[in-house]
Amino acid sequence: MAEKFNRATFTRNFLKNITRIKAPDEMLAEAKAQGLEKTLGVMDLIILGVGAIIGSGIFAVVGIAAAGAADGSSIGAGPALVVSMIIAAIACIFSALCYSEFATMIPVAGGAYTYTFATLGEFAAWMVGWVLMLEYAIGFIAVACAWSNHFIQFLAGFEKVLPSWLAHPPLWLTSDPFTVSALRAEDPSISVPTILGVPVCINVPAILIVLLITCILVKGTKDSAKMAGIMVFIKLAVIALFILVGAFYVRPENWVPFAPNGVEGIFAGAFLIFFAYIGFDALATAAEECKNPQKDLPIGIIGSLLITTIVYVLVALVLTGLQNTSGTVSLDFLKAPMAYCMTLVHQNWAAGLISIGSLAGLTSVLLVLQMASTRILFAMSRDHFISARFQKIHPKFKTPALLTWTVGGLAVIGILTLNLNVAAELCNYGTFTSFIIVCVAVLILRHTDPNRERPFKVPFSPVTPALGIICCGGLMIYKSMQSSGSALLFPAWLGIGAIIYLLYGFIKNRNNENKIHRELVHEKINKQEVKK
Repeated sequence: MAEKFNRATFTRNFLKNITRIKAPDEMLAEAKAQGLEKTLGVMDLIILGVGAIIGSGIFAVVGIAAAGAADGSSIGAGPALVVSMIIAAIACIFSALCYSEFATMIPVAGGAYTYTFATLGEFAAWMVGWVLMLEYAIGFIAVACAWSNHFIQFLAGFEKVLPSWLAHPPLWLTSDPFTVSALRAEDPSISVPTILGVPVCINVPAILIVLLITCILVKGTKDSAKMAGIMVFIKLAVIALFILVGAFYVRPENWVPFAPNGVEGIFAGAFLIFFAYIGFDALATAAEECKNPQKDLPIGIIGSLLITTIVYVLVALVLTGLQNTSGTVSLDFLKAPMAYCMTLVHQNWAAGLISIGSLAGLTSVLLVLQMASTRILFAMSRDHFISARFQKIHPKFKTPALLTWTVGGLAVIGILTLNLNVAAELCNYGTFTSFIIVCVAVLILRHTDPNRERPFKVPFSPVTPALGIICCGGLMIYKSMQSSGSALLFPAWLGIGAIIYLLYGFIKNRNNENKIHRELVHEKINKQEVKK
C-alpha cells in the first residue's frame, strides 16, 4: 500500500522522497498500459538520427570551428578541424554506448530523464528533464531561427524573379529583437516599428516552419520519419556534391600549417563542433515507439553517429583544402562555409544546391528536436511532474497532440522573446550534463540491479562510462574557463529548475501519493463491507 502523507511538506521524509527511484519494471508496465504506437524500424531510427545530427552544425558552425569567430571570442582549429571532429565523436561514442544499454533495457519515452529516475531518484530526474528542455526545446528555437536565416538567403537568390518585398523582406519580419537592436546600434538608419522604444520583431519564417513541423508531428511519428527521410536524402546528396566537386579544387598548401592555433585551437574546435553531433541521444526518447527496441536502438544510435562522423571528416578535409583557415576569412565563409567555398571555385550552381541542402538539413533537425521535447515532457507528465492532461493521445493519430501543440506554441513565444545567441550556447551545456549523467547512471544500475536483462551491454564497463564522463566533463570545464555569459547562465538555469521542483513538482508528487493512498484505503473498506 502506498505510504500515507498527511500533507505535502518539505520536512517529513524529505530526503527519502527526493531520492525515491522509479523501478524499471514499473516504467515498462506504464508504457505497456498507455504507451505510444510502435511504428519505427531500424532504418527509420537511422534516418531520424542522421536527420537530427547533420544540420546547422555542418552547414554553419563548421566554418567558425575551422577559422574562429569573427569577434575573436573563439579561435579556430584550422585544417586540424578533422582532429577536433574525431575528439568530439569519441566523446559522443562513449555516451552513445551508455544510451544504447539503457534504451534497450528500459525502452520507454523520456531518454536520459527516464534513466535518471531509475537510478538517481525523483529530484535528479526532474533536474535532468529540466536540462533536456534546455537542450531540445531551446535548441529547437535556435535552429528554427537559423532555418529562417537560410531561407531569407535562399529567397535573395531569386531577386530577379520575385517581387522586392519577398526577395528582401523587412528586417523586423525576419529577425529577433536582440539582433535588430544590435544592428540598429551600428546603423541607426534601420527602420523598425517600436513600442516604448523596444523594437517589434516577428520572425515570420521561423514561426511558420515551427507550425508546419508541429502539424507533421501531430499527424504521426511514421509520417515524420518519412519526411525526415526525404530531407536526409536531399542533404546527403548535397553534401556528397560538395565533396565530389570540391575535391577537384583542393589545394594541399591550404592544409599548412595543419594546426595554426595548436592544441588550444583543436580543443576549441572540438567544443564548437560538438554542437554538430547533438541529436543521436534524441533517438532514445523515441524508444517507446520502436517496433524492436532491443535490437534496433543500438544500431540506430551508433550507426547514425558513425555515418555522420565519416561525412563530417570528408567535409572538413575538402573545406579546409578549398579555403585557407590559418588567417582572416570572409564573414560569408563563417555564415555558410560550404556554399561560400563553391563560389570561390566559381561553381555557383553547386552553391545554390547547397543552400537547398541547408534548408533540408535544418528541417530534419527541427523534426527530431521537437519530437524529443514532447516525448520527454510526456514521460514527465506520466510521473506527475506536469499536468496529466498532457498524457492524452490523439484518438486517430496516436500521438501526444496537446503536448506537441504546447511545445510548438512555447517555441513561437521563444522566437519572439529569446536572445538566441546565448540560448544556442547554453544547449551545449545541457547536452554535456545529460551525457555525463547517463554515463553515471549506467554505473549505478550495474551495481544496484546487476541481474537485470541487458540486451545490449556497454563494453569494457566501467572504463567506457568513465571515459565518457571524463571527455564530456573536460570539454565542459574547458568552455566554462572561457569568458562567456552562458557559463554563468547555466547554473542560473539549474537554480530555477530546483526552485520549480520544490514549489511545484515535489508538492504535486506528494499530493498524488496521498490520492493513491486514499483510493487504496477506500478500496480496502469497500472489500470489508462486501464481506460483511
